[in-house]
Amino acid sequence: MIRLHVLALSLFVSISAAGQVITQIENYTARNYASLASLYQKLHQFPELSLQEKKTSAIMAQELKQLGFEVIENIGGYSLAGVFVNGDGPTVLIRTDMDALPLKETTGLPYASQEHGINAAGQDVSIMHACGHDIHMTVFIGTARALVAHKKNWHGTLVMVAQASEENGMGAAQMFKGGLYEKIPTPDYALALHDNATLAAGKIGYNTGAFMASVDMMDITVFGKGGHGAAPHTTVDPIVLSAQMIMAFQTIVSREINPLEPAVITVGSIHGGTVHNIIPDQVKMQLTLRSYSSAVREQILTAIKKKSHHLAALAGVPEDKMPAISIVEPTIPATINDKALTTSIVNVFQQTFGTELVEEISSSMVGEDFSRFALQGKDVPICMFWLGAADPEEVKRSKENGTILPQLHTANFKPLVEPTIKTGVKAMCAAVLHIFKEDPKEKHK
Repeated sequence: MIRLHVLALSLFVSISAAGQVITQIENYTARNYASLASLYQKLHQFPELSLQEKKTSAIMAQELKQLGFEVIENIGGYSLAGVFVNGDGPTVLIRTDMDALPLKETTGLPYASQEHGINAAGQDVSIMHACGHDIHMTVFIGTARALVAHKKNWHGTLVMVAQASEENGMGAAQMFKGGLYEKIPTPDYALALHDNATLAAGKIGYNTGAFMASVDMMDITVFGKGGHGAAPHTTVDPIVLSAQMIMAFQTIVSREINPLEPAVITVGSIHGGTVHNIIPDQVKMQLTLRSYSSAVREQILTAIKKKSHHLAALAGVPEDKMPAISIVEPTIPATINDKALTTSIVNVFQQTFGTELVEEISSSMVGEDFSRFALQGKDVPICMFWLGAADPEEVKRSKENGTILPQLHTANFKPLVEPTIKTGVKAMCAAVLHIFKEDPKEKHK
């Protein structure tokens, strides 16, 4: 009985000591918040598109260098990594993304983006941090600052990775082609967060398994035989054929995939023809395919190819003009959180914030290439968690009257900045300090 009391007291002292460090970090962040707010506004006001994050990358590099990190730049593009060695212990990697989206901001904020840039298609577009990567980067730097300032409370190696080109799914793949895991100490764990437009600021969301789906981008060119709109019988109309294909694709998920398996097929773009009275000779479509299971992914790909071929044959398309179907690389793998690591971190979040502010969130069908950090032959456990970014009062009203909150990837997305950043820094520091102290891998040997 005495031994149980000693163990309980030891656990209490451990939790209490950890809580004291988090309180110190929370106070440190509050004292230095003005600097983080200034950084956030700068990042928000001057966003850069995927593959073009030169200035943003330079800001991240300079911030890490000032803290004493050894910084490796231009890893497969504008991505970079900072390494801070602080004695013996686990190696923990924290990742942020940096790129913005081609949207014209309508938030009305005094520091709203007025930036323009040239996209991959050569078009002049407005640019906005509509996915909150400016929040991610600010939390990232706030976490690095806090952990370095309190380095006497942990031992190990901290690796900070600022990734370019998350939005187009290319960034992580390019980093690993550029040898990321050969240029840095191999991480024992990799962590990331993502802001959530429907979760109240101050809250943390989690899922201990399937977090985000795999995503394939597919191009389909549908061929036909063009002609005059007044003589459709002399043509093979690729617009009608495309419509038949689109409707047939809808039955793949609803009638061929097990209803218990998540899957989505979206035709996001269709272009064909030039004027009212000419039937064109081809149509171009762009699709996204989403799933969690590799078997389901293959089933969807096979079904799309089979239905496209059969419908084209029925329409009279010759064999050498069957629809051209291609996957736009790279495919984004599903993000699956490591259960042991995530459960361990969730326990820390509950102790740090209280159970009422830590919420389990259902799996999402959006994609995130953070998944690649677990899939490079290094057996790296990963955990990504949600960071609430919405005004709690607006969330409450939304639940009461069904009002739709501004979503990620929309021109009016406007996070509640201060509590979101402060919560993000506190949560990420709590997770990292826990790993440095407890090393969950050792716990589960």
